Amino acid sequence: MPARNDPQVYARRLRAVLISSIPVLEARGIVIVLMAGVVGVIAGAVVTGMSALVQGMHYLLFDVQPGGRLSAMFSLADPVQAMFPAIGGLLLGLSVIWLRKRKFRTPVDPIEANALYGGRMSLTDTFIIVAQTMISSGFGASVGLEAGYTQIGSGIASRLARAFHLRRNDVRILVGCGAAGAIAAAFDAPLTGAFYGFELVIGIYSVANVAPVMTAAISASLTAEVFGGVPFPLELSGLPNLTASEYVPFLLLGLLGGAASIAIMHLVSIVERVFVRLSIDASARPFIGGIFVGLLGLVTPQVLSSGHGALHREFAMNYALPVVASVFVMKLAASAISLGSGFRGGLFFASLFLGALLGKVFAGVMALTAPSAGIDPAVAAVVGMTSLAVGVVGGPLTMTFLALESTRDLTLTGVVLAASIMSAILVRETFGYSFSTWRFHLRGETIRSAHDVGWMRSLTVGSMMRKDVRTIPASTTLAEFRKEVPLGSGQRVIAVEQADQYVGMLLVPELHSDRSDGDMPVSALAHFKDAVLVPSMNVQTAAETFQRTGAEELAVVEDFDERIVLGLLTESHLMRRYAEELDKARRDLSGEG
Repeated sequence: MPARNDPQVYARRLRAVLISSIPVLEARGIVIVLMAGVVGVIAGAVVTGMSALVQGMHYLLFDVQPGGRLSAMFSLADPVQAMFPAIGGLLLGLSVIWLRKRKFRTPVDPIEANALYGGRMSLTDTFIIVAQTMISSGFGASVGLEAGYTQIGSGIASRLARAFHLRRNDVRILVGCGAAGAIAAAFDAPLTGAFYGFELVIGIYSVANVAPVMTAAISASLTAEVFGGVPFPLELSGLPNLTASEYVPFLLLGLLGGAASIAIMHLVSIVERVFVRLSIDASARPFIGGIFVGLLGLVTPQVLSSGHGALHREFAMNYALPVVASVFVMKLAASAISLGSGFRGGLFFASLFLGALLGKVFAGVMALTAPSAGIDPAVAAVVGMTSLAVGVVGGPLTMTFLALESTRDLTLTGVVLAASIMSAILVRETFGYSFSTWRFHLRGETIRSAHDVGWMRSLTVGSMMRKDVRTIPASTTLAEFRKEVPLGSGQRVIAVEQADQYVGMLLVPELHSDRSDGDMPVSALAHFKDAVLVPSMNVQTAAETFQRTGAEELAVVEDFDERIVLGLLTESHLMRRYAEELDKARRDLSGEG
C-alpha cells in the first residue's frame, strides 16, 4: 500500500478530479465544478480545524495526550473530570436562554434546506450549530462532530452559491458538495463523502452531479491531509474469504442492525418526552443530561464524545462478550441521554461504534449457539457497524463505501452491501425515517428525504384559487334560486350566511333538477358543508382534502373558525398547476431550460 504522502497518490486523485469533470463541462458548466472544488477545500480546512479544536479541549479538560482519543482511555485520570459533561450542558443551557431572548428560529440543516428552501441556509444558524456541537463533544457528551461538519460545509457552500446568484438546483448541488466534502475530510474517504452528498443531501444520483460532488469530496480529502487531518482507516488482517452462501448470518445481522437503529431513535425521543413530562425547562436539560453522561464516563470513558478511539480499540482488542454487551448498553444510554437532553450533535459516529459492538455481540452469541457457522468477529463488527449506521443515518451506499475505504478490503464489500440493504429495507418499510428525518417528524415536518419539495409549499391554495365566485344567502328558497341563477349560467354557487360565512356548495344543475318544494332553503341541498380549504394550504395538503372528501371543487375560506369565503378552487385546476410545476422542477433537475 503506498504511503499517504506518496506523490503518486496525489497524482491519481488529481487525475480522477479532471476525468470526472469532463461530463459537467458540457452539461452544467465549468463554473459549478470550480466552485465545488473551492467548497471542498474550505470544507476540508474547516473540518480539520474543528477536529483540532475539540481535541485541544479534550487535552485541557481530560488530559488526553496529543494523538490520543478521549474514548480510547481506560479510565478518567481524575473522577472530577466526570463533571465536565454537566459543565458543557450548563454552557449549552445558557446559549439556549440567549437564543430564546433573541427569538432565534430552529436552525435549518442541509437536508431540510435542500428539501424545503432550495438550498438556502443561514450562516448565523450554521455558526450556532457549529459552536454548540463543539461544546457538546469537547466537554465529553456522547455525540459526534459530523453534524457540525456537514452544517458548516453546506452553509458556506450555500452562501457562496447565492453570492453568485446561481439557480435553485445549482444551489442545492453545491450544498450537497459542502456536505460531501465535510464527510470526505472527516473520514479521509472521498467516495463515502460523495455518496453521502448524493443519498442524503441532494437526494438523487445523476451523471450531471457526479463531477461537482466528486470534485468537492476529493478536494476536501486532499486538503485535510495537507492540514494534518487524522485518517479513519481500520487495520484488519487475516479476514476470511466469504462466499454468497455464507452471507445468510450476516443478512440476519443486517436486520438486527436495522431494528437496533429504530430502537435508538425511539429511545432518544423517549428521553425527550421524559424531560417534557417532568416540566424541566430546555435550558436545564443539558446540565441534567451531562450529569448522567459523566457518571457513565466514570465507569468507562468509551461512552464519552463520538467514540473514534473506542471504535479502533474495539477492533484492536478481543474483549469478552459480557464486556462488549455492557459497553453497548452504556454507549446507547449515553448517546440517547445526550441527544434527548439537548446536547447538539449527531449519531453518525456513535451509530458506527454501536454497530461494531452489536456485531461483536452477534459473533459472540453465534459462537455459543452455532459454532459451526464460523462467524468472524471482525467481519461481524464491520457488518454491524454499517448496517446499524444505515438505519440511523440512511444511505446504504454511503456506508458500504465507508467500510471499503476504511478497511481497504474488497472481500467485505459484498456482504456489507447486502446487510446494509436489508437494514435499509427494514427501516423504510417499518419505520420510514432516518434519524435526521425522524427529528423533522417530531417537529411536525413531513419531509422524509432531501428531495426538493419546497416548490410544493410555495404552490399554495391562495395562489391558485379563483376569487370571482358567486355567493347566495343560504336562506334563499329553491324557487328564488332558480330565478336568480338560471340553468347554464354557471356550474356552482356558494351558499353563505350573513358576513359571507360559508355554509356549503350548491351545484346549479342539481338544484334545477330537484323536485323538492320550492319553499325549501337551498342550504338543505348544499354539499361539503364541513370541507373547506384555507389560503395557506400547500398543493399536497389540498390534494389530500379533495381525495378525502371526493369533491371536485371546494370553497376557500379565510380561516377554519370564521369561515369567511375568499374564493374557490377546483381539483382539475389544482392538478394541472401541480403537473406544470412538477415538470418545471424536473427540467431544472436535468439541467434543461
